[in-house]
Amino acid sequence: MLAACLGAAPVVVQAQIDQERAHRYFAEADSLCERDGGRLWGISLCGPMVFADAATQSIATNREEPEAKRPAAFGYANAPVDWGEERWAAFVWAMIREADKQSRGRLLMHELFHRIQPQLGLMAMGQPNDHLDTLVGRYWMQLEWRALLRALDQSGSTRVDAIRDALAFRSARRAAFPGAAENERADEIREGLAQYTGTVLAASSTVDATADVIHQLTEYPNNPTFVRTFSYPSGAAYGVLLDAVSPGWTRRIKSSDDLGQLLLQAAEIIPSEDADAAAQRYGGSALWSAEERRDAERKARVAELRRRFVDGPVLIVPRGRGAVVNTTGATPIPGEGTVFFEYRVTAEWGILESTGILQSDDGATLRLPAPFQSDGAVIKGEGWTITPAPGWLVRPGPRTGDFQIVISPHP
Repeated sequence: MLAACLGAAPVVVQAQIDQERAHRYFAEADSLCERDGGRLWGISLCGPMVFADAATQSIATNREEPEAKRPAAFGYANAPVDWGEERWAAFVWAMIREADKQSRGRLLMHELFHRIQPQLGLMAMGQPNDHLDTLVGRYWMQLEWRALLRALDQSGSTRVDAIRDALAFRSARRAAFPGAAENERADEIREGLAQYTGTVLAASSTVDATADVIHQLTEYPNNPTFVRTFSYPSGAAYGVLLDAVSPGWTRRIKSSDDLGQLLLQAAEIIPSEDADAAAQRYGGSALWSAEERRDAERKARVAELRRRFVDGPVLIVPRGRGAVVNTTGATPIPGEGTVFFEYRVTAEWGILESTGILQSDDGATLRLPAPFQSDGAVIKGEGWTITPAPGWLVRPGPRTGDFQIVISPHP
């Protein structure tokens, strides 16, 4: 979801909400979900929506604002949010693109789908797919996208052959990384279905939806990482292909299903036998060379991040729930966790805002680079600020030079 994370979202500039424009966007969303009429998923996507800006604390809603306290995540994430007695689709105002109606509609429908996703029983949680930041993982992922693009752009036997190639590349990648199949499958159910929904409902025709998916597959390799966000173009592509060969599949899918397997069964095909040979039909050699260069740069970047967040002195804090995370540029450090470059959370120990943080693989702790300064009310380090809650103190950590935030033993 551009959910409790912002996914591949652009950097946003916060601004006071234009109420007139906001209500025009609400009307566009109503028009799109009314045009669908619940046909895609058997339930209407229309529902409570809120646009929010964190800097100005301004909001716009498509219905009366409840008396309940506004959720802290407003203005920081596109995500479903419980507010009052209803589940709302919340949006970061500056991420609503005024000049691009197609992408705006896609985003609005994407998040409205997330709002009803639990009702459909299509929630799936997987582990981080860090393998998609490796040379081999990125190579096979991009080949799969290239084959899916060809399948969408062609018909007849050429389309069938391209689908067979895409599934071969998919299998090769998953065979190289234990656990990858389940991690990817879960992401495609959780985020891929939302992106597919946004894509097809924002489009005025099947032709337009297909063109939008082709555009996504063409542009997405330019993103700095595919970790946690690969499922956007993948889910949209497999969904549109399933529309062609298995009409009504959205009424039959389960949270345990795999989109690639559904397509394989519906099309009654088997993957190409030799993935390496098939790769050459999609520029495999040139792609491998380009990814080797990128991998060398990635290793140098990871080494620098390891120096800052692992080898050097750090401040350790508990993770906290309900964090707002921008996953753009997220970089795994093997064996340690993932570095995020935009992270905000309000936890029992205080409020954290950071432009660089390491979240451990088990999700239990966060590491911030030391040294830092404190005036008693605020703790500041390089790229981060913590406002500790009453009763929480900074104390020496488990390693010499480290620190940690702990509850005071003397309330």
